This record gives sequence, C-alpha cells and structure tokens, in this order.
Amino acid sequence: MGQDIKLNFINRSSDTNNSSIVIFQQNAAVTFDEKPVAWRMIKNCGRGDNHPFTFPLNLQVMARDSWGNYTAPANAVGGQAFGMVLDTSGDVLTLLNVSAGSPNEVEVHNQLARGAINACILKDGKLLAVKTGLAPGEKASFQFNARIYIGVVGELDEGDVIHSAIASQVNTEIDLIGITSADVVMTGGGAGQNSTPFEFHLENINQ
Repeated sequence: MGQDIKLNFINRSSDTNNSSIVIFQQNAAVTFDEKPVAWRMIKNCGRGDNHPFTFPLNLQVMARDSWGNYTAPANAVGGQAFGMVLDTSGDVLTLLNVSAGSPNEVEVHNQLARGAINACILKDGKLLAVKTGLAPGEKASFQFNARIYIGVVGELDEGDVIHSAIASQVNTEIDLIGITSADVVMTGGGAGQNSTPFEFHLENINQ
C-alpha cells in the first residue's frame, strides 16, 4: 500500500478564539450523502504551535453487532470483502473468499441471521468512517483516496459523525497523492474588520 505520509499542522493564523481543526475523509464508494466522521481533531494548538501526525495509507476494518460487541480491528486492503458471521464462539468478522465488487473497495457484509451491525473503517487506530444499521444480507462499501478535508469547526470530538451543515463549511481539500511528508499550514483568522477567512495549504512538500 505504500508508506505512511508524515504531516505537520502549523498554526500561522491570527486566530484568537482557540479554534478546533477537523480532518476527515470522504467515502468515495458511495454516491449518496454519507456523513463523514471526524478522523482527527486538533485542539488548543496556539499561534506558532505545530501538531505532527501520521496519515497511513493502510486501513483497518471492525464491526459492532446488535449486542454492543466490537470485533478486533483487522487490516484491510482494496478488493477484500469481510463478513460478520455467527460461529461457535459468537459473532465474528471474517475475511471472505470472495472479492469486493471493485479492486479499490473494502466491503463489509452482514451475514448474520438476525441483528443489524455497524461497519467501521479505522485509519491509524482512529474511526474514519461508519455505516450504521446494516441489516442481515446488506453490505457496506468503502473506498478512500489519498485526500483529506480540513477546516475550522465548533465542538466536535474525534469519532463524531459530522452533520451536513458542518461538513459543508469545510471546503478545503488537500491531495496527498505522491507526497511522503509535508507541513499543513493554517493562515487567516483575526478579530473584527481585519479578520480574513481561514486557509490551509501545504509547504515543505517531499515526494
């Protein structure tokens, strides 16, 4: 899958409101308005401060059954399909012998006789996407490009579902294809008439 991408958020803004920064991805495998998840939140990062983090290209898959049980995260690559099944120990998530519908997608199938599941995708151990209420016989498809969305938001925590009104305000899209490391620099902000919109751009790009 390639190596992890090393990123470093730098606050060069004029912000005096101690704004929180959200970073998320969009599931490219769906065409409807699926709500993204706050993958990373950067909080209390003052002016001149920086916040290094890693953007792995690898994904993990996990599922939650209707009993509130979570399966252990399993590494997943494009083209793989996983199924939630009932074995002699209980509900387990297993790699299926069939491929996903697309070589770029990871699928999660609910193969239980009863009970809805939540299909979860993790990146760097943090929740990246979730499909809730997956009924028996249904499947969820996930595909993520090397692209992040970043913006200033109000009260959000990592793992929170981002509602449409908030997500629509995050309009900075950063393409990470071919990049091994870079600084993600925030500028703008300020108080009163001198305030300007927040902007995000890459510097010190290594490929």
